[in-house]
Amino acid sequence: MRKPNDKMHPLFIAALYGSVLGFMVNAFIEAVDIPDVHWSNTANECVDVVNYAKNDEFSCENLPSKYNKVWVK
Repeated sequence: MRKPNDKMHPLFIAALYGSVLGFMVNAFIEAVDIPDVHWSNTANECVDVVNYAKNDEFSCENLPSKYNKVWVK
């Protein structure tokens, strides 16, 4: 005979998996939107900024707080 709270266990597991999946999708979307900063290998300074999100307007003079550093010649 099942206890009344045995029905809640599968729901709890489904909610847990759903939450983890949601956090993973959110992290992936945020990681994809991070701008690329092209950094000169010889001059050791910013050359260009590639913005992926629609609202981003970053430049070498206005670097974002998080970015992917891409070394270029």
